[in-house]
Amino acid sequence: MARDVISTCPICSSELAITRLQCRSCGTAIEGDFNVGRFGRLSREQLTLLESFLRARGNAKELERELKVSYPTVRARIDALVRALGLADGAPVADDGEGDFGRSVESSELRRDVLERLARHEITADEAAVLLRARKE
Repeated sequence: MARDVISTCPICSSELAITRLQCRSCGTAIEGDFNVGRFGRLSREQLTLLESFLRARGNAKELERELKVSYPTVRARIDALVRALGLADGAPVADDGEGDFGRSVESSELRRDVLERLARHEITADEAAVLLRARKE
Protein backbone atom coordinates (compact mmCIF):
# COMPACT_ATOMS: atom_id res chain seq x y z
CA MET A 1 0.00 0.00 0.00
CA ALA A 2 1.48 3.35 -1.04
CA ARG A 3 1.68 6.08 1.60
CA ASP A 4 2.44 9.75 1.43
CA VAL A 5 6.12 10.46 1.91
CA ILE A 6 7.18 12.61 4.84
CA SER A 7 9.72 15.29 4.12
CA THR A 8 11.01 16.21 7.56
CA CYS A 9 12.75 14.10 10.16
CA PRO A 10 10.42 13.27 13.08
CA ILE A 11 13.40 13.52 15.45
CA CYS A 12 15.24 16.74 14.49
CA SER A 13 12.92 18.30 11.84
CA SER A 14 15.69 18.40 9.20
CA GLU A 15 14.77 17.69 5.58
CA LEU A 16 14.78 13.98 4.72
CA ALA A 17 16.46 12.71 1.54
CA ILE A 18 14.92 10.09 -0.71
CA THR A 19 17.55 7.46 -1.47
CA ARG A 20 15.71 4.87 -3.55
CA LEU A 21 13.05 5.01 -6.27
CA GLN A 22 11.45 1.86 -7.61
CA CYS A 23 9.07 1.16 -10.49
CA ARG A 24 6.00 -0.76 -9.30
CA SER A 25 5.52 -2.25 -12.75
CA CYS A 26 8.91 -3.69 -13.67
CA GLY A 27 10.84 -3.41 -10.40
CA THR A 28 13.59 -1.16 -11.78
CA ALA A 29 15.23 0.69 -8.89
CA ILE A 30 17.30 3.84 -8.88
CA GLU A 31 19.41 4.75 -5.88
CA GLY A 32 20.85 8.17 -5.16
CA ASP A 33 20.20 11.30 -3.17
CA PHE A 34 16.91 12.93 -4.17
CA ASN A 35 14.84 15.65 -2.52
CA VAL A 36 11.06 15.82 -2.36
CA GLY A 37 10.83 19.13 -4.23
CA ARG A 38 9.10 22.29 -3.09
CA PHE A 39 5.59 20.80 -3.09
CA GLY A 40 6.73 17.75 -1.15
CA ARG A 41 7.82 19.99 1.71
CA LEU A 42 4.32 21.39 2.24
CA SER A 43 2.26 20.27 5.21
CA ARG A 44 -1.04 18.49 4.57
CA GLU A 45 -2.86 21.67 5.55
CA GLN A 46 -0.84 23.68 3.00
CA LEU A 47 -1.48 21.07 0.28
CA THR A 48 -5.20 21.19 1.02
CA LEU A 49 -5.12 24.98 0.78
CA LEU A 50 -3.24 24.79 -2.53
CA GLU A 51 -5.83 22.37 -3.93
CA SER A 52 -8.65 24.66 -2.79
CA PHE A 53 -6.86 27.68 -4.27
CA LEU A 54 -6.57 25.93 -7.64
CA ARG A 55 -10.17 24.72 -7.51
CA ALA A 56 -11.26 28.33 -6.85
CA ARG A 57 -8.91 29.49 -9.63
CA GLY A 58 -7.30 31.96 -7.24
CA ASN A 59 -10.52 33.69 -6.24
CA ALA A 60 -10.21 34.62 -2.56
CA LYS A 61 -13.94 35.13 -2.07
CA GLU A 62 -14.57 31.57 -3.28
CA LEU A 63 -11.83 30.30 -0.95
CA GLU A 64 -13.44 32.16 1.92
CA ARG A 65 -16.71 30.30 1.27
CA GLU A 66 -15.08 26.89 0.72
CA LEU A 67 -12.81 27.05 3.76
CA LYS A 68 -15.42 28.75 5.94
CA VAL A 69 -12.92 31.32 7.18
CA SER A 70 -12.76 35.10 6.97
CA TYR A 71 -11.20 36.98 4.11
CA PRO A 72 -8.15 38.12 6.16
CA THR A 73 -7.54 34.48 7.14
CA VAL A 74 -7.57 33.45 3.47
CA ARG A 75 -5.08 36.21 2.71
CA ALA A 76 -2.82 35.15 5.59
CA ARG A 77 -2.89 31.48 4.61
CA ILE A 78 -2.11 32.24 0.97
CA ASP A 79 0.73 34.51 2.09
CA ALA A 80 2.17 31.73 4.27
CA LEU A 81 1.79 29.21 1.42
CA VAL A 82 3.62 31.49 -1.01
CA ARG A 83 6.48 31.85 1.48
CA ALA A 84 6.55 28.09 2.16
CA LEU A 85 6.97 27.51 -1.59
CA GLY A 86 9.82 30.02 -1.69
CA LEU A 87 7.95 32.27 -4.11
CA ALA A 88 7.73 35.41 -1.98
CA ASP A 89 9.92 38.43 -2.52
CA GLY A 90 9.74 39.21 1.18
CA ALA A 91 6.52 41.20 1.03
CA PRO A 92 3.16 39.68 1.95
CA VAL A 93 0.92 38.77 -0.96
CA ALA A 94 -2.55 40.24 -1.08
CA ASP A 95 -5.48 40.67 -3.39
CA ASP A 96 -6.06 43.20 -6.13
CA GLY A 97 -9.47 44.21 -4.80
CA GLU A 98 -11.23 41.67 -6.98
CA GLY A 99 -10.37 38.70 -4.76
CA ASP A 100 -7.38 37.64 -6.84
CA PHE A 101 -3.86 37.70 -5.45
CA GLY A 102 -0.89 39.58 -6.75
CA ARG A 103 0.13 42.92 -5.22
CA SER A 104 1.97 43.57 -1.93
CA VAL A 105 0.40 44.93 1.26
CA GLU A 106 1.86 46.30 4.46
CA SER A 107 2.57 43.66 7.08
CA SER A 108 1.08 45.93 9.74
CA GLU A 109 -2.30 45.83 7.96
CA LEU A 110 -2.27 42.03 8.00
CA ARG A 111 -1.21 42.02 11.65
CA ARG A 112 -4.05 44.38 12.51
CA ASP A 113 -6.55 42.06 10.77
CA VAL A 114 -5.41 39.11 12.89
CA LEU A 115 -5.56 41.12 16.11
CA GLU A 116 -9.03 42.43 15.26
CA ARG A 117 -10.27 38.90 14.60
CA LEU A 118 -8.79 37.80 17.91
CA ALA A 119 -10.57 40.65 19.71
CA ARG A 120 -13.88 39.61 18.08
CA HIS A 121 -13.26 36.00 19.25
CA GLU A 122 -13.31 34.76 15.64
CA ILE A 123 -10.00 32.94 16.22
CA THR A 124 -8.18 31.62 19.26
CA ALA A 125 -4.95 33.04 20.63
CA ASP A 126 -3.11 29.98 19.30
CA GLU A 127 -4.52 30.52 15.79
CA ALA A 128 -3.56 34.20 15.95
CA ALA A 129 -0.03 33.28 16.99
CA VAL A 130 0.28 30.86 14.06
CA LEU A 131 -0.96 33.48 11.60
CA LEU A 132 1.38 36.15 12.97
CA ARG A 133 4.38 33.80 12.91
CA ALA A 134 3.56 32.77 9.33
CA ARG A 135 3.71 36.42 8.26
CA LYS A 136 7.24 36.80 9.64
CA GLU A 137 8.68 33.81 7.74
